[in-house]
Amino acid sequence: MTDAPENADPAALVDGLLRLLDVADGGGDHFAGARKPGGVGRVFGGQVIGQALASAERTVPGDRPVHSLHAYFLRGGDEAFGIDFEVMRDLDGGSFANRRVVASQPGQDGATRPILTMVASFHKREPGVEHAEAMPAVPEPESLRSEAELRAEYADKVPERLRQQMLTPRPIELRPVESRHWMGGPPREPLSHTWMRAVAPLPDDPKLHRAVLAYASDMTLLGTATLPHEISWSKGNMMGASLDHAIWFHDDFRADEWLLYVCDSPWAGRARGFNRGRIFTREGRLVANVAQEGLIRPLTRKSEA
Repeated sequence: MTDAPENADPAALVDGLLRLLDVADGGGDHFAGARKPGGVGRVFGGQVIGQALASAERTVPGDRPVHSLHAYFLRGGDEAFGIDFEVMRDLDGGSFANRRVVASQPGQDGATRPILTMVASFHKREPGVEHAEAMPAVPEPESLRSEAELRAEYADKVPERLRQQMLTPRPIELRPVESRHWMGGPPREPLSHTWMRAVAPLPDDPKLHRAVLAYASDMTLLGTATLPHEISWSKGNMMGASLDHAIWFHDDFRADEWLLYVCDSPWAGRARGFNRGRIFTREGRLVANVAQEGLIRPLTRKSEA
């Protein structure tokens, strides 16, 4: 099903992702998010959002799927610790439910601090008028090389400190239409198209597919704002971090089938970049929209390779 590296078992990668997103009930509307096995450094933002969504969904009736979430990253998470998610039940109305989530971790000094806050809204399905933007025409995923294959080819062109991260097998397969910034080339329009899916089949649980999409939605998005400029993480001449992240879930989908992620950046300035994402099924249904603002702070000196 995938072009993952030879030393990566796709089923094992997806199993690890599912265990990561399967938060444990700690009682009193607290849920425990596991550490990423072997993780070093900062927690991936998509992991925190996916675990926060999974926590919120544990407190909402199954007939009310999430339709939007809005998250703020307050501090960088540390992969040396698990994450506590506290869910507050702000509303259980006739059609909508609303949850607030605070994700917290102990710091190196032992004090526990919030690293993310999120609000999520859930809506009971009901009929209504319909219209949707059309999916852009792009090459089929089978005609494209996987990002894992491209990363292996270009790894020696990025600073040595970044190579292990670049070559680590991922549970989400990406097939980019355009070249990535770490492949070189001149500045270009802040627009990218990427096919994505889980590298192995997922269980038939819509909540799980939404959590996996929330996890994957943090991939490729922030870098869109850097495309017109001579800065990128691979050059070591910028500091980047997600500041906030919003997702609107429009319709059903499977995260283990090809989804097209269309990202653009209409604005950047004041050391921040604003990015938008649209997610389509292979059949052309628009199933989600994403928005994110991130820190893109240029550094005066390039990091040494």
